[in-house]
Amino acid sequence: MMLASGSCAKEARFLLLSLLLFAAWKAGRGQVHYSVPEEAKHGTFVGRVAQDLGLQLEELVPRLFRMASKGSGDLLEVNLQNGILFVNSRIDREELCGRSLECNIHLEVIVERPLQVFHVEVEVKDINDNPPVFPATQKNLFISETRALDSHFSLEGASDADIGANALLSYRLSPNEYFSLGIPTNDEQVKPLQLVLKKHLDREIVSELLLVLKATDGGKPELTGTVELHITVLDVNDNAPVFDKAIHRVKLLENARNGTLVIRLNASDLDEGSNSHILYSFTTDVSPDPEASFHIDSASGEIKVNGKIDFEETKLWKLQIEAVDKGNPPMFGHCTILIEVLDINDNAPELLVTSLTLSVPEDAPLGTVIALIGVTDRDADSNGQVTCSLTPHVPFKLVSTFKNYYSLVLDSALDRESVANYELVVTARDGGSPSLSATASVSVEVADVNDNAPAFAQPEYTVFVKENNPPGCHIFTVSARDADAQENALVSYSLVERRVGERVLSSYVSVHAESGKVYALQPLDHEELELLQFQPRQPNPDWRYSASLRAGMHSSVHLEEAGILRAGPGGPDQQWPTVSSATPEPEAGEVSPPVGAGVNSNSWTFKYGPGNPKQSGPEPKKQTQVSFLLRRKGEASQPRQ
Repeated sequence: MMLASGSCAKEARFLLLSLLLFAAWKAGRGQVHYSVPEEAKHGTFVGRVAQDLGLQLEELVPRLFRMASKGSGDLLEVNLQNGILFVNSRIDREELCGRSLECNIHLEVIVERPLQVFHVEVEVKDINDNPPVFPATQKNLFISETRALDSHFSLEGASDADIGANALLSYRLSPNEYFSLGIPTNDEQVKPLQLVLKKHLDREIVSELLLVLKATDGGKPELTGTVELHITVLDVNDNAPVFDKAIHRVKLLENARNGTLVIRLNASDLDEGSNSHILYSFTTDVSPDPEASFHIDSASGEIKVNGKIDFEETKLWKLQIEAVDKGNPPMFGHCTILIEVLDINDNAPELLVTSLTLSVPEDAPLGTVIALIGVTDRDADSNGQVTCSLTPHVPFKLVSTFKNYYSLVLDSALDRESVANYELVVTARDGGSPSLSATASVSVEVADVNDNAPAFAQPEYTVFVKENNPPGCHIFTVSARDADAQENALVSYSLVERRVGERVLSSYVSVHAESGKVYALQPLDHEELELLQFQPRQPNPDWRYSASLRAGMHSSVHLEEAGILRAGPGGPDQQWPTVSSATPEPEAGEVSPPVGAGVNSNSWTFKYGPGNPKQSGPEPKKQTQVSFLLRRKGEASQPRQ
């Protein structure tokens, strides 16, 4: 029973409260309407709510003035000092109401003593605070370069969270020459935006396009949103490979080893993918065959040496190169490579000697041409420029006649008796670095001329002969040699006839013409024939010949020249022997008695050489004669005239 009584009491209180609230609402019913723009700042004035509700400011606190919001939190607040409703926190219309055309905040204002409830409605007005938004910031499109004009490509439009005019969008495409924008009319709202192709695409000119599509709303100020349209132009094989140069010029040393890089070719194809994949090769319609000396890498385009490179065989290579892509059908490109082979000094000079004579007379005049010499060198420029030189210290020289030809000529007098044969070495040397050389031997034989008189083996002969010798007795043998050769060297001996007293010399002695043996023809008498003795004197080095003779001997000395020179007397009462010689230059003959000899001494010394002017003309034979008379005892010596 007690429990029942308690339950009834609660129900009674609830009913009473409801009645009181209803009464308060009836007493304070009235509705106030305000508006506020979204995103208004904190403290923004909304309305004088206390005044508009008919409440006195001084009773707001005593009557426990309070405000309740239906699902709007503390967006709005009332200042109890002045009764003003103001913005307390950020108001975002799109967050509160979405895209609804109406957006209101409903507030309940409650005061007590007596209890009253008031309804306040605050309209949140839309501002253009949301720009148009596209589904993505970038859209990729792939379009073949062969697409026809007026082709259409669909695009997604933008959206705007605002409402009304703030959400009314217009579109614009960035300026370009290839595409325009197709925008549906009011009757075609279901159609999407579209790109329209208005100019043919060429991937090799423009492979990519970056366009910007901009959406603009109708707010004030207007807001915009953009999307990047990344357009990739798809390739077709419509371009042939192209070399960076139509003609390549390359220089290559002729001694380049196998594997030496000659050139790295570069061809490009404006297509892409397999359409731009290039293979290189030699064309087959060239001569000489390049593959005999070069190799080309089909992938990299590198050309390397793969054989012998010889400047002397081929100075310039002309290679035709072909580049082909892997498109379907394939396309081709061509270029020419001119390889200039640079010479190195790898060839020695070559000499060709043509002799004009087998032998050269030793009296040949200066300038006589002995041989002609031709030189060649297969190299080029300085490597092929050849100079010739001759063995030094020889009586010959080389005279350049014209390019690569020389004459071997006599440069100084020859003397066969000094040098009978010359082995000359002609050296040809080119101008390379290092230089190469070649040699050729030239044998020059000096032919003899009769330019030497016979010379006795010794300058003095002393012979002791017993008187009363038997007739035909061999007294002694003279020996003379001639430095000339062959018939010019044959020597014959003879006596120079003269008188000895009243008898001729040949009645006393004779000489064998070939052997030089001297014989006594009759018995000699010491009392009848005195000794004629010659003693040698230290010769002047300028004199070419000196000798001493004794009485009873006669000799003939063959020298270069023929002619007679007479010496002057050596004493007041003395008759001098005669010295005869032949010489092209002034020479003198001198005959004098030895030191300590008396006036009538039969001992003489003679020599001849340069000195006095030449006397008389040349004799038929080249000889020098020194003649002395053998006198009988008591007779004066007389020279043979």
